Amino acid sequence: MSKLKEVLSEIEPSDQEAAAACQKHLDHIAKPLGSLGELENILCMIARAQGSPDISVEKKCVLVYCSDNGIVAQGVAQSDHSVTTSIARSLAAGHSSVCVMAASCGADTFPIDVGMVDTVPEIRERKVARGTNDFSEGPAMAREEAEKAIMAGVESAVEMGRKGYDIIATGEAGIGNTSSSSAVASVLLGLDPEIVTGRGSGLTDGGLRRKIAAIRRGIAINSPDWGDPVDVLAKVGGFDICAMCGTFIGGALSHTPVVIDGLISSVAALCAFRLSPVVRDYMIPSHKSGEPAAEHIMEELNFTPILDAGMRLGEGSGAVTLFPVIDMAASVYRNAAVFEEINVQQYRRLS
Repeated sequence: MSKLKEVLSEIEPSDQEAAAACQKHLDHIAKPLGSLGELENILCMIARAQGSPDISVEKKCVLVYCSDNGIVAQGVAQSDHSVTTSIARSLAAGHSSVCVMAASCGADTFPIDVGMVDTVPEIRERKVARGTNDFSEGPAMAREEAEKAIMAGVESAVEMGRKGYDIIATGEAGIGNTSSSSAVASVLLGLDPEIVTGRGSGLTDGGLRRKIAAIRRGIAINSPDWGDPVDVLAKVGGFDICAMCGTFIGGALSHTPVVIDGLISSVAALCAFRLSPVVRDYMIPSHKSGEPAAEHIMEELNFTPILDAGMRLGEGSGAVTLFPVIDMAASVYRNAAVFEEINVQQYRRLS
């Protein structure tokens, strides 16, 4: 049995009783039933994942996986791998957008190199290879490399759980990764690349056409098995997608809820779900991505993104933006008056 199969076999179902107890307390708070909408659902998701209605969200972090994608050789992005290196250096210095955003809400940022062409000594290194191969000409990576990258994410999430982090956000940095993500989404969802492929960081019409053609060519050449997520990741994916897939799995192993970010993170969540459907109960959606594949994936996972701010920055920024919202919801959950305290009869569910 491979290490990944062994890990998947160890995942336990989430605690539905804890979620029910969380909802019961929410119903006792002096407000109309369900009036916090999706925020109530998020709190119940956290209770379900943590296995207790006494939820904790004080210690938060974002794991930002950095890697490069060989598909950039096909002109599918505005820049090359050097920009990934620059972003990684900014992450290491704490100056990138997600670092500043995370710090503002008390969250820690951990950049991790899982497959950059260059090396940035200041960030954690779990490098599988120096970037993927150009998947329009052959497999992006070997299956063994895909599993190694997935396990890097599993181990990172489990480590965060052991260090006492209550909730984890997923992030990435890697030029060309919307192409890899769109390719994986196309295969897993059974949709034509044109339906699930967007402009990424801002392609022209010509650039978008090249991107769609490269994805379509890569799928045709590699014939990924839609029923085997690891095969799909190995043939047309990226190391960052693999690592985030592993992070969702590791979150489930350690009963730590993991927040989905945008397109790349959503694709990773879909891969994790296909590997083990129970992992879904440890995921939390954050924002509505502008990339077309993301909406289809949210439908597949039966999730409703909480935020719709037109964000497309990456790095886990959308997931981190949800943290202050969770904090406010948790504060109401813990501190707001209940009906008995204000001498008002509790609302009843009439249907």
